[in-house]
Amino acid sequence: MVSVLNLSKVYPLYAKPVDRLVESLPLMGQRHTDFAALTDISFDVAPGEMFALVGPNGCGKSTLLQIVAGILPPTRGLVRVQGRIAALLELGAGFNPEFTGRENVFLNAELLGLSRKEIERALPKIEAFAEIGPFLDRPVKEYSTGMYVRLAFSTAIHVEPEVLIVDEALAVGDARFANRCVRKFDELKQRGVTTLFVSHDLGLVKRLADRAMFLLNGRAQYVGETKEAINRYVAHVLAPEDETPEPSLGPVRHGDGESRITGVKLLPADRLSSGEPLTVELTLQFHTAQAAPVCGLLIRNRQGIDVYGTNTRVEGSELGAVDAGDCLVVRFHLAANLVRGEYTVTVATQHPNGASQDWLDDVLGFTVTHQKDLAGVVDLAANIEVLTHAGTRNSRSSA
Repeated sequence: MVSVLNLSKVYPLYAKPVDRLVESLPLMGQRHTDFAALTDISFDVAPGEMFALVGPNGCGKSTLLQIVAGILPPTRGLVRVQGRIAALLELGAGFNPEFTGRENVFLNAELLGLSRKEIERALPKIEAFAEIGPFLDRPVKEYSTGMYVRLAFSTAIHVEPEVLIVDEALAVGDARFANRCVRKFDELKQRGVTTLFVSHDLGLVKRLADRAMFLLNGRAQYVGETKEAINRYVAHVLAPEDETPEPSLGPVRHGDGESRITGVKLLPADRLSSGEPLTVELTLQFHTAQAAPVCGLLIRNRQGIDVYGTNTRVEGSELGAVDAGDCLVVRFHLAANLVRGEYTVTVATQHPNGASQDWLDDVLGFTVTHQKDLAGVVDLAANIEVLTHAGTRNSRSSA
């Protein structure tokens, strides 16, 4: 497990390099200003849990992972990690470019405490997962970025870690490798491996993380449900620079307020069978005159993955010009061609350039039932045809 309590990391910033030397002399006083990369961060990660860090560049995610991994010392606070740590941090860390891939595998595994025999037993699995062929015996400096990441990730997951720390490692891999890594993460979770990871791929975070933290300016803005952490991060990204999204125990709401969504309804009900019609009714109140406002919706599944999204401009149903005080009712008529499951509706009004006027994340939920136990999120109404060499033998429809 991992436990972080009141963790802070402060760096001294000097206007000129010589100021560092001058400050070290007696009676010269402080010549630096303090930069707080992290401030009072606290969280716990249970054994087998996958915990994600999300936030904009420069918010402190990588610094936090490096402290947990033992690479950086904290300025204040306490970090407790139980078990062997395997860390895959910034590209280039951990491998000697002059050594071959094989030599780097042995070096890294030995640093983690594995014996020579343990490494030799794990090497075939590492080699098979990395899929870099004869380059395993070539110097790492000859590797492409993708080859480097494949070998580094394969080494990290096959040295029997109890805590795995991954910083944006899958961002440079191809889709096939990324899918294999996702399956490996699931396997590690079943084995009780604790995982901390950073990714800007919010879909991947929704898919993998049990919980998440939203970091901003070195401070934890939210720690808890993955969907909520991502919604708050997205709200920050979409909000105007001079606006702070509304804190709320309900749906995350943000926007410049030039319009307001005053009502959201699901018609005819919030429980329906797959394929049945579904209507989402929005009531909009405009506070300023506008030439071409946009209204839209987004449907997500239980894991927070975006299933479907559209808006009035995409559908060619413009709202037209509105005056301050105007009120509109907009209905989105949909066919719920979804598999069995629970879904949420996010709604928004926007400017033509995409800036939010009013955005409500996961404001309502609905349930879809289905007579078949289908996989995925949509029902594509498969029609199965079975053929023999002599011609058509049978045709079966699962529609």
